[in-house]
Amino acid sequence: MFARLISITSAAALVATVAIAGGHGSPEDQAVGARKAQMSLISFNMGPLGAMAKGEMDFDAEMAAQLGADLKALADLEMSRMWLEGTDNGAHPTTRAAPAIWQDYAGFEEDMADLSKAGDAIAASTDLAGLQAAVGMAGAACGACHKAYRGPKR
Repeated sequence: MFARLISITSAAALVATVAIAGGHGSPEDQAVGARKAQMSLISFNMGPLGAMAKGEMDFDAEMAAQLGADLKALADLEMSRMWLEGTDNGAHPTTRAAPAIWQDYAGFEEDMADLSKAGDAIAASTDLAGLQAAVGMAGAACGACHKAYRGPKR
């Protein structure tokens, strides 16, 4: 329980720090910066999980549990302030967020809820097979969101 609290607090503090550090811009710039920080942290946590799942790194149940808890914390952040209307890839020059997010915000939230569930499954993994299944869940959640709500690189 204590580790989970630290995990959630650390993730929220890191995202807040990035948002504050970039807080000298407009509210739109701050929102885009905060969500980029969130997505970067998700990717940062997925890296070693993917390596473990592929056998490129030894399975470490303790590390997987922490990374899964961190993924859950990141997916569970209250995000409404990060997704301001008018910050899609057609209106803001530094984002790939597609307008579809604002047209189907409930669907976007469902994909984040799926990532949260995958984080729980990763954290509960006690062996490589369990981790592989849970990482597959996370990958599916990420892929579904990217397919529906992320625009092309510029």
